[in-house]
Amino acid sequence: MSNDSSQTAHGPEDGHEHGEVVTADNERRIRFVFIFTAGYAAVQAVGGWLSGSLALIADSGHMVSDAAALLLALIAYRVARRPVDGTRTYGFHRVRVLAALANGATLLLLVAWITWEAIQRINQPVEVMAGPMLIVATIGLFVNLMGVWILSRGKKGDSNLRGALLHVVGDLLGSVGAIAAAIGIMLTGWTILDPLLSVLVAILVVRSAWTLVTESIQVLLQAVPRGLDARKAEAELIELPEIAEAGHFHAWTLTDDTVVATLHVSPASGADPLALPALVARWLKDRYEIDHVTVQVDAPGQLQQAGNL
Repeated sequence: MSNDSSQTAHGPEDGHEHGEVVTADNERRIRFVFIFTAGYAAVQAVGGWLSGSLALIADSGHMVSDAAALLLALIAYRVARRPVDGTRTYGFHRVRVLAALANGATLLLLVAWITWEAIQRINQPVEVMAGPMLIVATIGLFVNLMGVWILSRGKKGDSNLRGALLHVVGDLLGSVGAIAAAIGIMLTGWTILDPLLSVLVAILVVRSAWTLVTESIQVLLQAVPRGLDARKAEAELIELPEIAEAGHFHAWTLTDDTVVATLHVSPASGADPLALPALVARWLKDRYEIDHVTVQVDAPGQLQQAGNL
């Protein structure tokens, strides 16, 4: 093998197909929950108007925004289903990551709004009709429990589904808080319980929302997946008897739990260069669960020379 020769190949299970199959089951689950959420938001708005409860009307706005987020997730699934083409060889699956980012960012904005409203209501208490509030909040609890159950049984690796699930969990916590506030107001007459419990719900939601946002940004920045150290992976590859050098290792998340990697290796003395791509692909699959691997085989010493440039 000359110093200019190299070989580029994919792993044996790659098949040069990078498009992912959009899970129809996840899409169907989000569609059901969207219908429930939008329907309940309308019921809650009417109940708040009839009872004069500003808390219920405000929470109805929360539900409307969550319904919009679920609709965005459904649109993302439809776009992601489009096949790969000559321009977008990975398909449109990053749209799901964008939708997850939008969902997380929306949750953070909602947390900020809830906190602001809570402060306003602590300074200027609002009269709350606890009886109607309790009835509507209880209905919301059952609706959200059904939504969480439906979404939690979907494919766990789907960030788009996770974003939708976080929204529904936020609604569920909101329903629990509203029920607790309504019971507390009925027993004590302290209307301040409503904004205080709203702040508690916001604190519970913000951590999950922040995690979703940061993980989505990491994917979009093509950062190395969590639990994978590029330099450590190179060092481990060099320990294989067939490999003399390893370098230029890059790995990133394509979408959800699908990881793609590229790297250069040089064969050890007596090793078959043609066997290295399949060998490295299998090793990375077993060691780091990397799905798609592109391996370039360089002449011995070429990687070291490149590193000294």
